[in-house]
Amino acid sequence: MRPIKILSATSTLFFLMGTASWTLAAQEHEAKQEPQAKPQQHEQPAKPEQQQPQAKPQQQEKPQQHAQQQPKPQQQPKEQQAQKQQQQHSQQQAKTQQDAQQQHAQQQAKSQQEQKQQQQHSQRQAKTQQDAQQQHAQQQAKSQQEQKQQQQQQHSQQQAKTQQDAQQQQQHSQQQATVQPQQHGGQQAHPQQVKMQSTQEQHRQEGEQRSAWQEHRATHFQSEHRDWQQRGGYNGYRIPDDRYRQSFGASHSFRIYSYPVVVVGGYPRFQYGGYYFSAVDPWPEYWADNWYDDDDVYIDYYGGGYYLYNRRYPRDRVAISVYLN
Repeated sequence: MRPIKILSATSTLFFLMGTASWTLAAQEHEAKQEPQAKPQQHEQPAKPEQQQPQAKPQQQEKPQQHAQQQPKPQQQPKEQQAQKQQQQHSQQQAKTQQDAQQQHAQQQAKSQQEQKQQQQHSQRQAKTQQDAQQQHAQQQAKSQQEQKQQQQQQHSQQQAKTQQDAQQQQQHSQQQATVQPQQHGGQQAHPQQVKMQSTQEQHRQEGEQRSAWQEHRATHFQSEHRDWQQRGGYNGYRIPDDRYRQSFGASHSFRIYSYPVVVVGGYPRFQYGGYYFSAVDPWPEYWADNWYDDDDVYIDYYGGGYYLYNRRYPRDRVAISVYLN
């Protein structure tokens, strides 16, 4: 009976070992196909009888350790996705910053370009204004120079004409001086008759002069008076500078009655300093009736023309013209 029991125990042992090997293989196969399955399912092999020793318990625990060491399949994609999202977010931030920097740089460049264009425009305007001012100044200087040259030329011509007229007048006076003695030698008038004729002629001339002066008295001098600029400028004869300094100006006063006076065209014309002068303006109504006999007057050049001044009324000036005869 003992051999049979030994044989029976040996068979049972082999059977259990085969069953354990098949169970281990099945557990490994299930672990590969279903990693999420509970470990307890792998720990349900058929329990052998208590008398039989456990077959290689270490081999049964290996699949459980392998299942615990392997990470869950769903956990790895989530971490990778999070990392990928974080990386994309960082890239987006970097791109946003880069775009902002580029935009700021472009705006700065545009602003600098606009400032530069504005500065260039201001410089061009300033240069244009400067050129216009220079051109205007040059034109003014040229015009003034031409006007001065023209005045000098006219003055030189007038001086030459004045000298020529003076020479002719001197020659005429010399001729009259030579002719008068001959006439007086041939005919001698009675002294009393000559004196009577000269007195009558003098009274006649004085009456005529007084009438001419009174006819040209103003009723309202301030409104009737016009200076030479208002008349369009003086176009009469101009006295040479050397002659003017000798007999004219505020320092050379005289009284009209002591010089010859004639009436030409209804206007009184008096002689002084080798020239004849005729009033163009009416004399002020508030001057004395006999001012031309009692008042000291003088002739002055002012504002491009000649004027008669009365020392009693220094603010008034009467426009006059100059004649050679």
